[in-house]
This record gives sequence, C-alpha cells and structure tokens, in this order.
Amino acid sequence: MSDDTLEGDATRARPRKAATAFRTISEVADDLQIPQHVLRFWETKFPQLKPLKRGGGRRYYRPEDITLLRRISDLLYTQGYTIKGVQRLLREGGLEEAGHAPELPLGDMEEPEAPEPVRDALDALERLAHDLRALVARG
Repeated sequence: MSDDTLEGDATRARPRKAATAFRTISEVADDLQIPQHVLRFWETKFPQLKPLKRGGGRRYYRPEDITLLRRISDLLYTQGYTIKGVQRLLREGGLEEAGHAPELPLGDMEEPEAPEPVRDALDALERLAHDLRALVARG
C-alpha cells in the first residue's frame, strides 16, 4: 500500500460521538460487527426496534435501540436462542439489561401441527446451528 492510501484512511476516521447521539446503520453495523442487512431483517422480526427514519429511508438508531440490538445479538449468537425464542422473551418482558435471559428449551419452538418429517428436519437444523455457533465461538 502506498503512503497516500494510509493517509486517506486516517483522514476518514470518524470523531467519537457522544453516548446519547443517534447512529447510522453503518455505524451500528460496524460497532456490533453485524451486517447491515441483518439489522434491517431484525427490524422486521422485532417490532421493538424502531430506528428513526429520515428522507430516503436513512435509519438513525437511538442508544436504546443499540442496547436492544446488542442483547438480541448476544441471545442469538452467543446464547444460542432462535429468533422465535428471542421474540418470546421480548413479549414476556424477559430481557432485563443486567441479568441473563431465562433458559428456554429450543425444542418448544416447534409448531404442534408440523408433521414428523418437518419436526425431524427442524431438530437436525437446530443441532447444526448449535454446532456452528460452537465453532464460531472457538474463533
């Protein structure tokens, strides 16, 4: 790399924002190390996430949105919850900031009317997801 490239990168560094400042989706995605499309997807799954939208659809996340996103990320990627499990916690008010979310068995997320082959496939997918999370956690 040339010196010009390095200087260009340094001049583009963003100044630190106040803790109470709103953040763009790119800032939040970089901070949480989650792709922007995943954040937009989570907005469709978790109605509690309501970033302010300006002209052109540009999103601005409030500090409380970012706190909730961190918690959702932890539950999904670290603790192994499914999206339905996190939705249930949010509905039941089980997301306390300081504490850990209560343990929910992943098996109770199945639809009771699902045929046995579908349940078997879901079980296999849950096992694979668990194994993948364990591999990612090992780094």
